[in-house]
Amino acid sequence: MNRVGFIDYFLDEWHANHYPLWIEQASGGTMKVTCAYGEINAPNGRDNAAWCRDMGIELLPTIEAVIESSEYLIVLSPDHPEFHEELALLPLQSGKPTYVDKTFARDRETASKMFEWAAKHNTPLYSSSALRFAPEYKEVRGKAIDTLCSQGPGKYANYGVHQIEPIVSLMGPRAKRVMSIGTILTPALLIDFPDGRQATLHHIQNSPFLITLQFEGGHSARITAEADFFAAFIDNLEQFFRTGISTVDPEETIAVITLIEYGLKAMQTPYEWIELPGSISI
Repeated sequence: MNRVGFIDYFLDEWHANHYPLWIEQASGGTMKVTCAYGEINAPNGRDNAAWCRDMGIELLPTIEAVIESSEYLIVLSPDHPEFHEELALLPLQSGKPTYVDKTFARDRETASKMFEWAAKHNTPLYSSSALRFAPEYKEVRGKAIDTLCSQGPGKYANYGVHQIEPIVSLMGPRAKRVMSIGTILTPALLIDFPDGRQATLHHIQNSPFLITLQFEGGHSARITAEADFFAAFIDNLEQFFRTGISTVDPEETIAVITLIEYGLKAMQTPYEWIELPGSISI
C-alpha cells in the first residue's frame, strides 16, 4: 500500500472529509491517506485531533513528519489558497508527487514561483479544479470554439476557478484581456482570446455548472456538468501519483490563476479592458 499524506490549514473541511475514501476506492486499496497535519484547528468544526480519530488517520505534528511518512502528498486548504505557498514549500522540495488543491495560488507570481520551486527540486506537481474533468466536456475538447458562455454557482473568490478552469482547458491559456461585465450580486467576466474568440462567465446562485458553446464550424452545444466530475478527478489524481506525470500543463494552471487575479482587478473598473500578461513556460 502506498501512503498519502494530507497537509492542510485545518483538517475538518469538505475536501479532506471526502478524499480519503475516494482515493482508497479509486486505487483499489493500493493508496490510502494514512497521516495528516493541520496548521490550526477548524474555526467551526472538529479540532484536528478529533478529525483524525474519526477518520482513522494519524495526526502528525509537523509538515516534515507527513513528508517523511508518505509516498504521495496532498496540500489541501481549498478555501484558503493564500496559505498554499507556505504549506507547499517543504513538499515541493521533497521530490514526491504533490497535488495542491484548488485554487492553486493567490496570484500569478506565486503560482509561477511554486512551479519553478518544484522543477528545481524535481518534484512532480499538479493542481486543478475537479470541473476540468467533467465527463461531459470530453465531447467538445479539442474542437475549435468561437464563443463559450459559462455559468455556475458560488462566490468568485473560491468558485471562480470552477468556471475558469474549463474555459482555459477548452479554449487555451493565451487569453489577451478581461473585462468585468457583472453586478455585485452576479459577478461576470468577458475574456478575450486571440483571433476574436471570447468567453464569458457568470456567477448565478444555485445554478448548475453549465456551458453553451458556438463552434467555428457554425454548430453549437449546451452542456451541463451533471456526471460525477469528482470521481473523474480522483481517477486522474491516482494516475498522477502512480506515474508522477500530470495531465494538466503548468501553463494552463498559471493562466487560470492569472485570469482569477486579473478578473478581480477588472471588477474594480467595470466595463474597461484589463490587459493580461504573456504566458509563462515552466
